[in-house]
Amino acid sequence: MLSDFGIILLFILAAFAFISLVLFGASFLRPDRPNVEKMSTYESGEEPVGNANVQFNIRFYVVALIFVLFDVELVFLFPWATVFGQKTLINETKGLWGWFSLAEMSIFVLTLALGLAYAWVKGYLSWVKPQQKIPTVDTKVPQSLYDQVNKKYQPKAKASQPASGTV
Repeated sequence: MLSDFGIILLFILAAFAFISLVLFGASFLRPDRPNVEKMSTYESGEEPVGNANVQFNIRFYVVALIFVLFDVELVFLFPWATVFGQKTLINETKGLWGWFSLAEMSIFVLTLALGLAYAWVKGYLSWVKPQQKIPTVDTKVPQSLYDQVNKKYQPKAKASQPASGTV
């Protein structure tokens, strides 16, 4: 007879076998006709332009780390709340368990709040907009031709409309 862990191991092995079987069968059923269009990089329906190694703001990492920090805090708070609310455990310890767990969680939350305040004071949470760099292109076409084309497609100013109710 298998133990509980043996049954779980069998389910995991069966899942891997099923996934392998499905992927292997799909490789025979699906068409394989590569061409230039299919092999190109898809970028929201646009042709990819420039280098793919684009620098982006490091603040994304800071925000993600703070999110993970407070997400882990919630993982600790929910079990604490269920144990803290057990009257039988509190009554058996004559109330000491309740005060101990309240003090312990207060220290934990206070430590996280101090960490958040530190990050806030240091300015790690303020979002700094990166400076945009205008790309330069070496071309033989003079800038005056570009200006003529751009002037042609500038939006035209609308004539002022009379206010409603006036004649």
